[in-house]
Amino acid sequence: MNSCLYKARVMHNRLAPKVHRFHYDVFMFYLDLDEIDTLHKQLKFMSRNRFNLFNFRDRDHLQLPREKPDTSKNIKQHITDYLLANDIDIGKGRIMVLTNLCTFGYQFNPVSFYFCYDEQEQPVCSIVEVCNTFLEMKPYFLGGDTMQDDRFKLNTEKYFYVSPFIDMDTNFDFDLHIPGERLQVKIDDYDKAGNRFFISTLTGERKQLKDSTLLLYFFSFPLITLKVISLIHWQALKLWLKKIPFHKKEDDPELQKEVYRPYN
Repeated sequence: MNSCLYKARVMHNRLAPKVHRFHYDVFMFYLDLDEIDTLHKQLKFMSRNRFNLFNFRDRDHLQLPREKPDTSKNIKQHITDYLLANDIDIGKGRIMVLTNLCTFGYQFNPVSFYFCYDEQEQPVCSIVEVCNTFLEMKPYFLGGDTMQDDRFKLNTEKYFYVSPFIDMDTNFDFDLHIPGERLQVKIDDYDKAGNRFFISTLTGERKQLKDSTLLLYFFSFPLITLKVISLIHWQALKLWLKKIPFHKKEDDPELQKEVYRPYN
């Protein structure tokens, strides 16, 4: 089985205009999209599109923009469509996703990472699926030209409203190691002058995906998705008290491009 869990730590370190650093412990699922139905049948505490302690909901993830969500396709079909739109055909290759699942009926997922393999089991590209608290989504595509050894690296314009305490006229710098026994993901922010002002890391170690571990983590990290959204707002309050400049979403509409599920 390719699917597993990662027990991990999230770290954020703001360098400017004022220093603000914090970290917290989480766990994340790393799932082979072809194995989700099998896991749904094998595990008591994980389901697909059905209420459970942990529920993988296809509708929570990426699909090409359209007037109405296409519920006739599962997540792998949607990701395959997205890859084809970016001139990538993996055939019967596998797609892995690092993500949070809907937990006890509640879902908030700030970022998911897809690692896509061809039929020869070679990694060919990655997708970073970023969500904000308005439940908007923006995918960032990291093609084969961004691959360096065992990781994907890309510095690109953000064009997305993620935090009211970060100007949108900035760049994401992705550094994604292909997950193995260890998990190592880094996303930094750079201003237009090329100065790094924000560092975020996600590091962890691989754990077996089984019911006993799911039950342990459900109680060790109670309501993990609710914890994440609560911590986001708690840290936002701290930044506000530090008088970090605040940017409203409607201030720079021209800097919000190719946003999926736009908030009305």
